[in-house]
Amino acid sequence: MARSATIAIVGRPNVGKSTLFNRLVGKRLALVDDQPGVTRDRREGDGELLGLTFRIVDTAGFEDQDAATLPGRMRAQTEKAVREADAALFLIDARAGVTPLDEEIARWLRSEDTPIILCVNKAEGKQGEAGLMESYALGFDNPLALSAEHGEGLVELFDALRPIVEPFMDADEAAAESDEEEALGPLKLAIVGRPNAGKSTLINRMIGEDRLITGPEAGITRDSIRVDWQWESDGEVHPIQLFDTAGMRKRAKVQDKLEKLSVADALHAVDFAEVVVLLLDATKGLEAQDLRIADKVLEEGRALIVALNKWDVAEEPSALFNGVRAALEDGLSQIKGVPLLSISGATGKGIETLVRVAFEQRDIWTRRVSTAKLNRWFEGAVTANPPPAPGGKRIKLRYMTQARTRPPTFVIFGTRTDVLPASYHRYLVNGMRRELGFQGVPIRINFRNSRNPYDD
Repeated sequence: MARSATIAIVGRPNVGKSTLFNRLVGKRLALVDDQPGVTRDRREGDGELLGLTFRIVDTAGFEDQDAATLPGRMRAQTEKAVREADAALFLIDARAGVTPLDEEIARWLRSEDTPIILCVNKAEGKQGEAGLMESYALGFDNPLALSAEHGEGLVELFDALRPIVEPFMDADEAAAESDEEEALGPLKLAIVGRPNAGKSTLINRMIGEDRLITGPEAGITRDSIRVDWQWESDGEVHPIQLFDTAGMRKRAKVQDKLEKLSVADALHAVDFAEVVVLLLDATKGLEAQDLRIADKVLEEGRALIVALNKWDVAEEPSALFNGVRAALEDGLSQIKGVPLLSISGATGKGIETLVRVAFEQRDIWTRRVSTAKLNRWFEGAVTANPPPAPGGKRIKLRYMTQARTRPPTFVIFGTRTDVLPASYHRYLVNGMRRELGFQGVPIRINFRNSRNPYDD
């Protein structure tokens, strides 16, 4: 597993280092008090700032004392922490202004190779403006005005940390993606559809035996049945868990208690599955109930494949295929690129393609994009088509991160995201499908205002 970036906090006593440390780890790990010198040993924690993750190190207040004394030994620990860090946050107190000890610390830090970010803490309101102006004399680029106690200035701190932290996050995400691929396990594939679409017949053909009862009568299957199967392709064996489900009729037509239980069991199988195949009867085409089933699958965040079964007896197959494709694009407008396949459970036609596409859709469903690649795309998309300005006030989108997979879920940080129109949300989703390869799977985007991200 790749290591996280390490960020040290350094400064003279009582400038708010432990308060900032607690703010970044999201809990009160370090003791905080008005008297100086509370922190003595280095304290480490897992820091998080608007999606950036790193190790944060709180250090003792830097004092000019003999090396043999306790303050001197504390200073040696602080110097070691800075040298081992990937960057250091140098804190000064805006209300006190630049002190001689601040100047001495600045001279020492300029002699080190560790990148330094100058942070002027306690800068809330007008009281800290003078100290912020004074801080330019310390010789560091663009000091940041912060209030660790009130959570102000964290967006600017995020912008300064991002180029340092992101490369470590990318390496960590790549290692996590490799581990995730190895841990995927059997493909969980559920077959759903209306009654008599041929679900049990298809599974029997896939596994090569009459494992499930079939017949011309609708509604034979009642329980969701799991069948373990080994699919061989290109000399490799791939484990699959197949789920046969009861046919789902329109809710108004479901009166029998047993049928209601069967449909509930089928929906439970959808929850458990990774990829869901919606099986259509090619002799009947696409009906409204099929779209309702597809919508339910997508609401649950599952990867969806639509398969036209009984293709061997379909009339005017080309016109049928094109008509179903057009109806799916219109009826499932929230998701583009759902695979549409033609198969026959009776003859076995198209089954190899169906299974191959199911594995491909799971790969997309579990895909993780590195933070750097994601934000290169995001910045390009926002530059090419900036967000609107409702009421003349600009919406600013700053940063994007992938929160999870299965389905792909993203968080976008910005200002006034609560008034971002739905059309812009669709623009971003369509761009991700087209340029980041998320075709045919649900994408979820959550927006967070970064004005005060730590407001309880």
